[in-house]
Amino acid sequence: MPFPWIMPSALWLVLHLTAGPCRKGVVNASRAAQVCAKGTVTASPCCAIPGGTSVTLSCQLTAPRGCCWAGIFLNSSEQVRAQGGWVSKTFLLTAHGRHSFICKCICGDKRNIVCGIDIHCGNPPDEPRNVSCIQKGTRGHATCSWHKGRLTYLHTAYQIELSNGTDAFSFPEETPSQDFGSGALSKLDFDSNYTVVVSASNPLGNASSQPLTFMLTDIVKPHPPEFWVEFDDSSATSCTLRWHDEAPAQHYRLRYRPLGRHGWSTVESFSREKYHLQGLEPDTAYEFQLSCRILPGRGLWSDWSSSQGSTPAAVPRVTLDVWYRQQELDSGHQNLSLFWKALSRSEAGGRILGYTVTLEALEQGKLLAQSHRTTQTSFSRVTPRAAHRVTVTAQNPRGSSVPTAVLTHLGSPDLPPPQRVSAVGLGNSSILVSWSPPAGAALPVGGFVVEWAEPCREPGLQPQQGWVKLSPSQLSTVIAEHIRDNLCYQIHVSALYQDRAGQAASVRGNSTAQAPSAGPQMFATPWASGVLVSWEEIPAPQQRGCITGYHIYLHRRDGQGQPKVHAVPAGIAPRSLHVPHLEPDQPHELWMTAATAAGEGPRGNSDSVCLESAGGWVTLVIICSFLVLSACLCSVPPARRVFQWLLSLLLPEWQSKAIPDPANATWAKSLAATKAELSAPSSPFLPCGLEEPEPSPVEETSVAPPEPPMPGDKLGVGSAGHGDWAQESPAEEQQLPELYQRLVVEEMEPPEPECISNPVTLSPEPECISNPSTLSPVPEPEYEPISNPSTPSPESVPVPEPISNPTTLSPESVPVPEYISNPSTLSPVPVPEPQYISNPATLSLSPVPIPEPDPSPFSPFPTAFLPPAPSCRGNLTLDRVKLSGSSFPS
Repeated sequence: MPFPWIMPSALWLVLHLTAGPCRKGVVNASRAAQVCAKGTVTASPCCAIPGGTSVTLSCQLTAPRGCCWAGIFLNSSEQVRAQGGWVSKTFLLTAHGRHSFICKCICGDKRNIVCGIDIHCGNPPDEPRNVSCIQKGTRGHATCSWHKGRLTYLHTAYQIELSNGTDAFSFPEETPSQDFGSGALSKLDFDSNYTVVVSASNPLGNASSQPLTFMLTDIVKPHPPEFWVEFDDSSATSCTLRWHDEAPAQHYRLRYRPLGRHGWSTVESFSREKYHLQGLEPDTAYEFQLSCRILPGRGLWSDWSSSQGSTPAAVPRVTLDVWYRQQELDSGHQNLSLFWKALSRSEAGGRILGYTVTLEALEQGKLLAQSHRTTQTSFSRVTPRAAHRVTVTAQNPRGSSVPTAVLTHLGSPDLPPPQRVSAVGLGNSSILVSWSPPAGAALPVGGFVVEWAEPCREPGLQPQQGWVKLSPSQLSTVIAEHIRDNLCYQIHVSALYQDRAGQAASVRGNSTAQAPSAGPQMFATPWASGVLVSWEEIPAPQQRGCITGYHIYLHRRDGQGQPKVHAVPAGIAPRSLHVPHLEPDQPHELWMTAATAAGEGPRGNSDSVCLESAGGWVTLVIICSFLVLSACLCSVPPARRVFQWLLSLLLPEWQSKAIPDPANATWAKSLAATKAELSAPSSPFLPCGLEEPEPSPVEETSVAPPEPPMPGDKLGVGSAGHGDWAQESPAEEQQLPELYQRLVVEEMEPPEPECISNPVTLSPEPECISNPSTLSPVPEPEYEPISNPSTPSPESVPVPEPISNPTTLSPESVPVPEYISNPSTLSPVPVPEPQYISNPATLSLSPVPIPEPDPSPFSPFPTAFLPPAPSCRGNLTLDRVKLSGSSFPS
């Protein structure tokens, strides 16, 4: 390839760049001088140098007399100075870029520029790399681009040399940049072979790229083709793509995917018009993209053009894979659970709307055929305990699938399970399950079913089921569907005998395991001479695998000795253990841990337990036994007499003395006399009528109150109603207040009902009354009780006024006195305050009910001659009553 013009051009460029900064002086390859009016600056070498080169600078002043010093400055920083009008110094330049050297005349603070020179430090050009040419569309111009390499820090010229074997063309760089260069070529044709070389040059050197040989077909990039997608309702899994393009492209590629997915499916076509695509999923929206190039295996691919479309739905074309599980509830019912695998989009013919489950009992009268709808892939129902025929169908907008029929049979002991079932974790969310054929089967084995379910994470949610049916020759399988790491799965393996499944063998397994993240919740209860420990199962997410065992730690609270460890294998039911032989009266601390195949987890909650010693119980049992035995012996008269005789020997002598009769006491005799006096009738001749008499007016008279009684005096009661103050003996002073208190206490107790001969005069309601309609009501007291009646203030106790004519008062307005001559004829009412009070400041005004005395046997009149008690409450004179302050209890 001839390049006769490259070297002259490069030489011209070097001379031009070198002469630019040194145009005022003499320039050669290794030395340059800058001549100015006041002096000359010389640099050697100059003026473009590679990094790490030493440069000698010298400055010569034209008129040194007017200058004190001559100095050289580098980038405005003084480097050296000297007298005499001449200075020189050698500099090592390592930094890339421009370096400015200036010579100045220095006199004091004055610095005048004499002359200067610029030196450029850089790199020679690297070989251009990654040269490529491209033409967009068949009608256009080709463009070449390349990578320049490292930065030169010098002006570098790039040229594109194009040759077709006969002619050579040069094209300059169009858009200079630091890293990449590019330039456009003239119009090319499809029949020629072309060679492209990119050259670079600067004052430090030249470089050229490797030649690139091509044809226009190789560098043309067609425009994206235009296309559309056609769907046919007769086929839900295929479509047709049609396109057209301005370029005579012969090679097309097509990629497609359902909307929302990341992976693409790609096919290629060499047709120029259309492509028939198959294997799509029904009722699914797709994204299609198409690209082309001029020739198969040559040229550049066009950019992708895109289009979208949806396939129609279709009737489900496969049957469901159904399995079942039976759980016996009682003698007449069972829980029948059905499971089936969800169909893929292509198998389902589109979006599944739901499933129909039909149950039909094989025995007459058990259960009629019932249909149920569900949107889940499982179904559970409590049915009579019998064999059933189950059918399951899937529905989509276009129709229903072919029904899948399953016959469920009751478990039979003559259909044994597989033997030696084991599960080994393989990691990567997979478990290897292996087993041996069942032994002693009465029927030939037609296959195996492996079932597994992950633990239920939330209450009320059914765990996700998985199963696989295998041929009779397969004795192992790797399960990976719905398997996650660090979870324990319950795995069941059953053998298929003709049309039913035999008994299942179970095993637990996990793909990977870690130590539990929590301990079990433990409860400790003292039991006999030890403690009963029970615990709850750790939640499935915290187990982090299959639990292989538990450890119960028992340690004394005083810290002596090492904790005792009791190992409990996993899977026992109930979850409890009795730890015997604990030391009594010694506190112990208990806690538990759980372990998997990866190790032991942290401890759970702790509990304290302390057994009581048996001494207190023994004493209590002895005492109770003695009391029961004594009660039994005392029930026998001979034994009771012996027991009394023994007690008489053990008790002191005063216990055997006779107890005095309280009726012989002085106060008792006085009480009897007082009752006799109280029981005497007041006046049997009081007028009484059937109608209540009108009250007589009361006139106020100035009646002097009687002399206040002295302490120790007591009220005496006479038959005429006038009382005298009498002096009593000291013994009577002590007995009468006590007697009054006893009478008040006895009267405060609720009276027992009696049979009354004359019920007209009583107000309480006895049990047997001859004429209860004639009872008179008892008036309520017209005053409030005092909160502290023992010490009332004088201001709070009202003193009654004297009454001029007491004989005219009605019983309703006259308070009942303390002692009544014939109380049997009056109704018992609460006793208000007396009419005359000697010392009202110390008198208790609490209402005291009058005791109901027995009929006096000392009445002077026979009962037959006594008039009936007045039902209208006759008039009563107040001069009949006179009270003594000493009669009240202090």
